[in-house]
Amino acid sequence: MNEKLYIQSYCKIKNNKVTLNGKVIFENDTFDINSFLKNIYKNLEIKYPKFFKMDRLSKLAFLSAEYLLKETVLENKNIAIVFSNNASSLDTDRKHQDSINDNQNYFPSPAVFVYTLPNIGIGEISIKHQLKSENAFFIFEKYNANFHHIYENNLVKNKKCDAVLAGWVNIDENSYEAFLYLVSENGVIEHSEKKLIELYNN
Repeated sequence: MNEKLYIQSYCKIKNNKVTLNGKVIFENDTFDINSFLKNIYKNLEIKYPKFFKMDRLSKLAFLSAEYLLKETVLENKNIAIVFSNNASSLDTDRKHQDSINDNQNYFPSPAVFVYTLPNIGIGEISIKHQLKSENAFFIFEKYNANFHHIYENNLVKNKKCDAVLAGWVNIDENSYEAFLYLVSENGVIEHSEKKLIELYNN
């Protein structure tokens, strides 16, 4: 096995912009996150009706992953997923709790409750792309490049997968941010802690 791993491609969604490998490929002036995510979905020109049932965290993860995976060809789809954030599923948890607190209209929705775990977005991506490899969702105060670098390297080098879809996907009220990338033996950007920090901050 090649000792070095590479960042094959990376995608960021933040401040009403989508960037792919450092280039802005979509931007929208709307200040409403729901509308912005819907507009990205339309821009991708995919047909996946289940998207509209997802919570906002899952939509953000799903869309970011879509840019990276739609052109990816791996015969056995052996792609692991490793995400992290600092809000967990709090954005949806609040919505679920509000329905419980409403004495006049008490009816917690199962459709909302199912998304009260942050890793549900991983499931949505796995179903769409038929991925059956390792996956995990970690909670950190901020993006932890050191942890991600080590964890992702170990997955590939220990032959748990051929590639890793990884990064930071976070949404909390009106704040949202996604930084996802695909790690494999192919690419030109070295997969290092230093490079991950640089790409995240740019």
